[in-house]
Amino acid sequence: MHLNTFGVYRICTPCDVPNSAQIRFDASSSIPAWRQIVSQLRTLIIEGVLAPGDSLPPVRQIALDLGIHFNTVAEAYRALAQDGFLEIVHGHRARVIERQPDSEAGPQVAENFCLKLRELVAETRAQGLKAQKVANELRRLADALEKS
Repeated sequence: MHLNTFGVYRICTPCDVPNSAQIRFDASSSIPAWRQIVSQLRTLIIEGVLAPGDSLPPVRQIALDLGIHFNTVAEAYRALAQDGFLEIVHGHRARVIERQPDSEAGPQVAENFCLKLRELVAETRAQGLKAQKVANELRRLADALEKS
């Protein structure tokens, strides 16, 4: 018997972005569920899929759809609010807000980025992803970054 360990939640946005506004939860991952959610929502915000002023789905709805406890989703929302990505007002949905970096990144940030990127590429290659597929995805991301 094979159990599906992935939960997927699709966030509907005004322009109804297909598949790019999904939150995936991997129950078999060593990364806590709330961190998985934070990472994915942060990515959607940084990439502009979720824009300032957009409301996020209710905590309980995401929790039900992913099959996790609502406090897990609430913890993710609180972490994003603390990092300046969301505004949470009791009785209202969490809302994406405009966030300005505290300051310009220093050389340590660039070094950490390069290290994490190399580790990620090595990890995905070790899992069997072909070098050409990795290179194509990196090019696609680089092109998107240059356009923003």
